[in-house]
Amino acid sequence: MENSKLPLKTRLLGLTLISATKKGFSAPELQRQMGHSLNETVFRLYHKVREVMGKRDSLYQLEDLVEYDEAFISKATSTSDQEDHKKGRGSKKQVPVAVMAESIVLEDYYTGEKDKSCRYFKMVKITNLKAKTAEKLVKELVDKNAVHQTDESTTFVNIADCIDTHVSYISSTKEGEFNLKWVHIAISNLKRDLHKYDMASERMLQNYLNEFCYKLYRRYFGKKIFERLVIASLYPYMQTSG
Repeated sequence: MENSKLPLKTRLLGLTLISATKKGFSAPELQRQMGHSLNETVFRLYHKVREVMGKRDSLYQLEDLVEYDEAFISKATSTSDQEDHKKGRGSKKQVPVAVMAESIVLEDYYTGEKDKSCRYFKMVKITNLKAKTAEKLVKELVDKNAVHQTDESTTFVNIADCIDTHVSYISSTKEGEFNLKWVHIAISNLKRDLHKYDMASERMLQNYLNEFCYKLYRRYFGKKIFERLVIASLYPYMQTSG
Protein backbone atom coordinates (compact mmCIF):
# COMPACT_ATOMS: atom_id res chain seq x y z
CA MET A 1 0.00 0.00 0.00
CA GLU A 2 2.99 2.29 0.53
CA ASN A 3 3.49 5.05 -2.09
CA SER A 4 0.32 4.02 -3.92
CA LYS A 5 -2.03 6.59 -5.42
CA LEU A 6 -4.94 4.21 -4.94
CA PRO A 7 -7.05 5.26 -1.92
CA LEU A 8 -6.72 3.09 1.19
CA LYS A 9 -10.49 2.59 1.20
CA THR A 10 -10.34 1.13 -2.32
CA ARG A 11 -7.48 -1.21 -1.40
CA LEU A 12 -9.28 -2.47 1.70
CA LEU A 13 -12.43 -3.03 -0.34
CA GLY A 14 -10.36 -5.10 -2.75
CA LEU A 15 -8.90 -7.16 0.13
CA THR A 16 -12.40 -7.69 1.54
CA LEU A 17 -13.79 -9.01 -1.74
CA ILE A 18 -10.75 -11.17 -2.52
CA SER A 19 -10.87 -12.79 0.93
CA ALA A 20 -14.66 -13.20 0.95
CA THR A 21 -14.61 -16.38 -1.15
CA LYS A 22 -12.62 -19.59 -0.92
CA LYS A 23 -12.16 -19.50 -4.69
CA GLY A 24 -10.56 -16.80 -6.79
CA PHE A 25 -12.35 -14.79 -9.45
CA SER A 26 -11.28 -12.82 -12.50
CA ALA A 27 -10.02 -9.22 -12.42
CA PRO A 28 -13.02 -8.03 -14.52
CA GLU A 29 -15.37 -9.58 -11.94
CA LEU A 30 -13.42 -7.90 -9.11
CA GLN A 31 -13.61 -4.61 -11.01
CA ARG A 32 -17.38 -5.00 -11.37
CA GLN A 33 -17.89 -5.74 -7.68
CA MET A 34 -15.67 -2.81 -6.65
CA GLY A 35 -17.42 -0.46 -9.06
CA HIS A 36 -14.03 0.74 -10.30
CA SER A 37 -13.68 2.34 -13.73
CA LEU A 38 -10.14 1.17 -14.60
CA ASN A 39 -9.52 -2.51 -15.34
CA GLU A 40 -5.73 -2.16 -15.37
CA THR A 41 -5.72 -0.66 -11.85
CA VAL A 42 -7.80 -3.50 -10.42
CA PHE A 43 -5.69 -6.06 -12.32
CA ARG A 44 -2.48 -4.70 -10.75
CA LEU A 45 -4.07 -4.54 -7.29
CA TYR A 46 -5.21 -8.17 -7.50
CA HIS A 47 -1.78 -9.40 -8.56
CA LYS A 48 -0.05 -7.43 -5.79
CA VAL A 49 -2.33 -9.18 -3.30
CA ARG A 50 -1.44 -12.54 -4.87
CA GLU A 51 2.25 -11.72 -4.54
CA VAL A 52 1.68 -10.95 -0.84
CA MET A 53 -0.03 -14.32 -0.44
CA GLY A 54 2.97 -16.07 -1.98
CA LYS A 55 5.49 -14.22 0.20
CA ARG A 56 3.54 -15.10 3.33
CA ASP A 57 3.38 -18.81 2.50
CA SER A 58 7.07 -18.87 1.55
CA LEU A 59 7.83 -18.58 5.27
CA TYR A 60 6.63 -22.14 5.88
CA GLN A 61 8.11 -25.52 4.97
CA LEU A 62 6.19 -28.75 4.48
CA GLU A 63 6.82 -31.41 7.10
CA ASP A 64 6.22 -35.06 8.02
CA LEU A 65 4.64 -36.85 5.01
CA VAL A 66 4.89 -34.96 1.71
CA GLU A 67 3.40 -36.03 -1.64
CA TYR A 68 5.05 -34.61 -4.77
CA ASP A 69 3.98 -34.70 -8.40
CA GLU A 70 3.98 -32.43 -11.46
CA ALA A 71 1.12 -30.97 -13.47
CA PHE A 72 0.87 -29.41 -16.92
CA ILE A 73 -1.22 -26.25 -16.83
CA SER A 74 -2.69 -24.68 -19.97
CA LYS A 75 -1.59 -21.09 -20.57
CA ALA A 76 -2.47 -18.19 -22.84
CA THR A 77 -0.49 -18.69 -26.07
CA SER A 78 0.49 -16.76 -29.16
CA THR A 79 -1.00 -17.60 -32.56
CA SER A 80 2.13 -19.51 -33.60
CA ASP A 81 2.16 -21.59 -30.40
CA GLN A 82 -1.52 -22.49 -30.85
CA GLU A 83 -0.54 -24.61 -33.85
CA ASP A 84 1.56 -26.85 -31.60
CA HIS A 85 -0.20 -30.23 -31.30
CA LYS A 86 2.05 -31.75 -28.63
CA LYS A 87 0.58 -32.50 -25.20
CA GLY A 88 2.30 -32.70 -21.83
CA ARG A 89 6.10 -32.57 -21.90
CA GLY A 90 7.42 -30.20 -24.55
CA SER A 91 4.09 -28.57 -25.40
CA LYS A 92 4.21 -24.79 -25.87
CA LYS A 93 0.60 -24.59 -24.74
CA GLN A 94 1.30 -25.78 -21.21
CA VAL A 95 3.51 -24.87 -18.27
CA PRO A 96 4.96 -27.48 -15.87
CA VAL A 97 4.07 -26.92 -12.22
CA ALA A 98 5.52 -28.72 -9.20
CA VAL A 99 2.80 -29.62 -6.69
CA MET A 100 3.42 -30.80 -3.12
CA ALA A 101 0.90 -31.80 -0.48
CA GLU A 102 1.58 -32.31 3.22
CA SER A 103 -0.70 -35.13 4.37
CA ILE A 104 -1.24 -37.50 7.24
CA VAL A 105 -2.48 -41.11 7.31
CA LEU A 106 -5.56 -41.76 9.46
CA GLU A 107 -6.79 -45.18 10.57
CA ASP A 108 -10.34 -45.91 11.69
CA TYR A 109 -10.17 -47.25 15.25
CA TYR A 110 -12.99 -49.73 14.75
CA THR A 111 -12.58 -50.94 11.15
CA GLY A 112 -8.85 -50.49 10.68
CA GLU A 113 -9.50 -48.79 7.31
CA LYS A 114 -6.94 -46.17 6.34
CA ASP A 115 -7.48 -42.79 4.73
CA LYS A 116 -5.45 -39.63 4.20
CA SER A 117 -6.09 -36.10 5.44
CA CYS A 118 -4.41 -33.11 3.78
CA ARG A 119 -2.80 -30.18 5.53
CA TYR A 120 -0.71 -27.73 3.51
CA PHE A 121 0.26 -27.34 -0.14
CA LYS A 122 3.01 -25.81 -2.28
CA MET A 123 2.74 -25.09 -6.00
CA VAL A 124 5.63 -23.68 -8.03
CA LYS A 125 5.89 -22.87 -11.73
CA ILE A 126 9.00 -24.59 -13.08
CA THR A 127 10.89 -24.42 -16.37
CA ASN A 128 11.71 -28.11 -16.71
CA LEU A 129 11.26 -31.57 -15.16
CA LYS A 130 14.93 -32.25 -14.52
CA ALA A 131 16.07 -34.01 -11.34
CA LYS A 132 18.12 -30.97 -10.29
CA THR A 133 15.00 -28.79 -10.37
CA ALA A 134 13.16 -31.21 -8.07
CA GLU A 135 16.15 -31.40 -5.71
CA LYS A 136 16.32 -27.61 -5.43
CA LEU A 137 12.60 -27.32 -4.66
CA VAL A 138 12.70 -30.04 -2.02
CA LYS A 139 15.64 -28.39 -0.25
CA GLU A 140 13.82 -25.04 -0.21
CA LEU A 141 10.25 -26.09 0.55
CA VAL A 142 10.40 -29.34 2.53
CA ASP A 143 11.80 -30.10 5.98
CA LYS A 144 14.84 -32.38 5.63
CA ASN A 145 13.33 -34.88 8.10
CA ALA A 146 10.22 -35.42 5.96
CA VAL A 147 9.12 -38.60 4.21
CA HIS A 148 8.65 -37.86 0.50
CA GLN A 149 6.17 -39.80 -1.63
CA THR A 150 6.36 -39.59 -5.44
CA ASP A 151 5.68 -41.62 -8.55
CA GLU A 152 8.52 -43.45 -10.28
CA SER A 153 9.46 -40.61 -12.64
CA THR A 154 13.18 -40.07 -13.27
CA THR A 155 12.62 -36.51 -12.00
CA PHE A 156 12.82 -37.86 -8.46
CA VAL A 157 15.81 -40.17 -8.73
CA ASN A 158 18.05 -38.08 -6.45
CA ILE A 159 15.50 -36.77 -3.95
CA ALA A 160 16.65 -39.26 -1.31
CA ASP A 161 19.86 -37.21 -1.05
CA CYS A 162 17.86 -34.17 0.12
CA ILE A 163 15.50 -35.59 2.75
CA ASP A 164 15.19 -38.34 5.34
CA THR A 165 13.14 -40.86 3.34
CA HIS A 166 11.94 -41.14 -0.27
CA VAL A 167 9.33 -43.70 -1.33
CA SER A 168 8.11 -44.05 -4.92
CA TYR A 169 4.99 -45.71 -6.34
CA ILE A 170 3.43 -46.46 -9.70
CA SER A 171 0.63 -43.89 -9.91
CA SER A 172 -1.89 -46.22 -11.54
CA THR A 173 -1.73 -48.83 -8.77
CA LYS A 174 -4.02 -48.88 -5.75
CA GLU A 175 -1.05 -48.13 -3.49
CA GLY A 176 0.04 -45.23 -5.69
CA GLU A 177 -3.45 -43.76 -5.81
CA PHE A 178 -3.66 -43.85 -2.01
CA ASN A 179 -0.22 -42.42 -1.26
CA LEU A 180 -0.45 -39.65 -3.87
CA LYS A 181 -4.13 -38.99 -3.18
CA TRP A 182 -4.03 -35.33 -2.15
CA VAL A 183 -1.47 -34.08 -4.62
CA HIS A 184 -3.67 -35.46 -7.43
CA ILE A 185 -6.82 -33.94 -5.93
CA ALA A 186 -5.02 -30.58 -5.67
CA ILE A 187 -3.94 -30.75 -9.33
CA SER A 188 -7.49 -31.57 -10.44
CA ASN A 189 -8.96 -28.71 -8.38
CA LEU A 190 -6.30 -26.28 -9.60
CA LYS A 191 -7.08 -26.97 -13.26
CA ARG A 192 -10.79 -26.53 -12.62
CA ASP A 193 -10.19 -23.30 -10.67
CA LEU A 194 -8.03 -21.76 -13.42
CA HIS A 195 -10.77 -22.18 -16.05
CA LYS A 196 -12.43 -18.99 -14.85
CA TYR A 197 -9.43 -16.89 -15.96
CA ASP A 198 -9.71 -17.92 -19.61
CA MET A 199 -6.06 -19.01 -19.77
CA ALA A 200 -3.57 -17.41 -17.37
CA SER A 201 -0.39 -16.04 -18.89
CA GLU A 202 2.83 -17.88 -18.11
CA ARG A 203 4.32 -14.68 -16.63
CA MET A 204 1.49 -14.32 -14.11
CA LEU A 205 0.83 -18.02 -13.45
CA GLN A 206 2.78 -18.14 -10.17
CA ASN A 207 0.52 -15.44 -8.74
CA TYR A 208 -2.57 -17.57 -9.48
CA LEU A 209 -0.86 -20.53 -7.81
CA ASN A 210 -0.12 -18.32 -4.78
CA GLU A 211 -3.78 -17.44 -4.33
CA PHE A 212 -4.95 -21.02 -4.82
CA CYS A 213 -2.58 -22.35 -2.12
CA TYR A 214 -3.12 -19.42 0.26
CA LYS A 215 -6.87 -19.96 0.31
CA LEU A 216 -6.50 -23.73 0.42
CA TYR A 217 -4.33 -23.40 3.56
CA ARG A 218 -6.98 -21.25 5.19
CA ARG A 219 -10.13 -22.93 3.90
CA TYR A 220 -11.60 -23.10 7.42
CA PHE A 221 -10.65 -19.57 8.53
CA GLY A 222 -13.89 -17.95 7.35
CA LYS A 223 -13.97 -14.18 7.99
CA LYS A 224 -10.54 -14.30 9.62
CA ILE A 225 -8.91 -14.52 6.17
CA PHE A 226 -9.37 -10.75 5.72
CA GLU A 227 -7.50 -10.01 8.94
CA ARG A 228 -4.72 -12.45 8.02
CA LEU A 229 -4.41 -10.88 4.58
CA VAL A 230 -4.06 -7.40 6.05
CA ILE A 231 -1.36 -8.68 8.41
CA ALA A 232 0.41 -10.41 5.51
CA SER A 233 0.31 -7.14 3.54
CA LEU A 234 1.96 -5.29 6.42
CA TYR A 235 4.43 -8.01 7.39
CA PRO A 236 7.37 -6.97 5.13
CA TYR A 237 7.10 -3.40 6.42
CA MET A 238 6.89 -4.58 10.04
CA GLN A 239 10.04 -6.68 9.51
CA THR A 240 12.13 -3.81 8.10
CA SER A 241 10.89 -1.27 10.66
CA GLY A 242 11.33 -3.63 13.61
